[in-house]
Amino acid sequence: MFGLIPREEKFFVLFRQMTATIVESAVLLKEMMDDFHNPEESRRKIKDLEHRADHITHDVIEKLNKSFITPFDREDIYALASKLDDIIDLIDASAVRFVMYNVEKPTPQAKEMAFLILKGTHAIEKAVAALGEKEVNISQFWVEANELENEADRVCREAISRLFDEEKDPIQLIKWKEIYETLERATDKVEDAANIIESVVVKNA
Repeated sequence: MFGLIPREEKFFVLFRQMTATIVESAVLLKEMMDDFHNPEESRRKIKDLEHRADHITHDVIEKLNKSFITPFDREDIYALASKLDDIIDLIDASAVRFVMYNVEKPTPQAKEMAFLILKGTHAIEKAVAALGEKEVNISQFWVEANELENEADRVCREAISRLFDEEKDPIQLIKWKEIYETLERATDKVEDAANIIESVVVKNA
């Protein structure tokens, strides 16, 4: 597919650790939506993963500052680390809002968006794993991430439209609108990361 020269394995290892952590947090968010018996415990576990991701991001930046030669452009390494961190930050923010707003139970739309977030994180994990691998068609993963973001955007728009049509309590309306928008922003960050990976591939083709 393409070659990254020179091959600096440590960056790839860190990015793969980061995406594994992101997927783990997305799994927990999906499980939280499906089984809402102890949302505070789910939120705590996701927060722990968010802290782990912060440490990995710090390691990437620290190595970037110490490395004379990098496997691809320095600004792309920094941007990818930042966007991956944004994904888990928004997953964490979504979980926090369900607890902070004392949500009784997730809506079908929230569950669907959590599922789309999970699928998107799997696509990013596969794309990152394929970086630098010559025989992998990496474009399929960022195309999938973009399609999932479009689907999440549609679900969010329809959910908010229905909210304004059916919800009579203005407080509930405000809460759920923010929850839907936070979930949707997580998929935006998945797409942002996918776009950076696409840029890296194009530059190194």
